[in-house]
Amino acid sequence: MHRCPILGTRGSPLAMAQATKVASALEVANRWAAGDVQIVTITTSGDRIQDRPLADIGGKALWTKELDKALLDGVTDFSVHSLKDVESDRPRGIQLAAVRPRADVRDRIIGAPSIAELKRGAVVGTSSPRRQAQLLALRPDLRIVPLRGNVDTRLGKLEAGDMDAIILAAAGLIRLGRKSLGAPIPIAQMLPAPGQAVIAMECRADDTLTVLALRLVDDAATHAAIDAERAFTAALGATCHSPVAALATIDRGRIRLRAQLLAEDGSASIADETRFEIGEIGAAAAFARAMLERAPAAIRTLFDAA
Repeated sequence: MHRCPILGTRGSPLAMAQATKVASALEVANRWAAGDVQIVTITTSGDRIQDRPLADIGGKALWTKELDKALLDGVTDFSVHSLKDVESDRPRGIQLAAVRPRADVRDRIIGAPSIAELKRGAVVGTSSPRRQAQLLALRPDLRIVPLRGNVDTRLGKLEAGDMDAIILAAAGLIRLGRKSLGAPIPIAQMLPAPGQAVIAMECRADDTLTVLALRLVDDAATHAAIDAERAFTAALGATCHSPVAALATIDRGRIRLRAQLLAEDGSASIADETRFEIGEIGAAAAFARAMLERAPAAIRTLFDAA
C-alpha cells in the first residue's frame, strides 16, 4: 500500500479549485482511491499582505516561500501553483515536475465590453505591471489603481464603484465556474504573462517516487511551452517590476515564442517572435537578450540580464 501523498497549496478559492483538480487527476492516473491525496492549505505572505502591490513588498516569492519551506522540510510531498506566480529562479532541491494542460491564456475585462469602450480617464484595477503597461500603451488616458485579493474581493471593489473596470485572467474565472464573466481581451492587444493559465506541480528533486507519480499527469506540449517562456524570462533578469509578456505555442512541431517588453508607463514597447526546435531553451534565452539589446533605455533599465 502506498503512503497517501500530501499536496501543499494556498487556501484561496482558486488555489483550492486547482489543487482539487490536480488531486483527482493524480488519483485516476496512479490508480489511487478517491481522496488518497491529502490537501494541506498553507497561508503565504502574499495572502497575509493585501494592502500593497506585490512588486513593492517582495514580488512573486511571497506566493511561494512558505510552500517551498513546507516542501523542503518534508511537511508536504508536492506543491500546486499557478505557474505565472512562480519566479523563474527556484530554490535548489525543488523540481517543476509536471504541468496540466494549459487553459485560456487571455485576460478578461470586467466592467466594460472592451478596452476601447472604456470612458476617457476610466479607473482600471490591476496590480500587474504587465497589464498596467499594456493598458497604458493602448489607452494613455486611463488611471490604473492597485487591485489585490481573491476574485470575490476584486469583484466587490468593482461593484462598490471603486473603479470602472478590472482585469482578471480568463483561466482563473473558468476554474471557478465563472466562464461567462467579463469580455476576453484579444492576445493581439494583451499578450499574457509567462506561465499564464498553467497549473504547475513542484516536488523535491530527490523524491523519485513523487516525481514519477506527478509525471503521469504532465502535459508534454504545455511543459515544452512553459520551459521556453521561463527560459526567456530568466535570461532577461526580469523582476516583479518588469513588464514582460511571453507566450509559447507548438506550431508544426516547433516552438513559436511571441514576446513583448514594455516601459512601466506603456510609453515604449518592443514586440517580436521567433521559432525554434522543442527543447532548445537556449534559443529562447538568446531571443530575450537580442530583444533587450534592441529595446530603448526606458525598457532596458527594468531588467537585469546577465
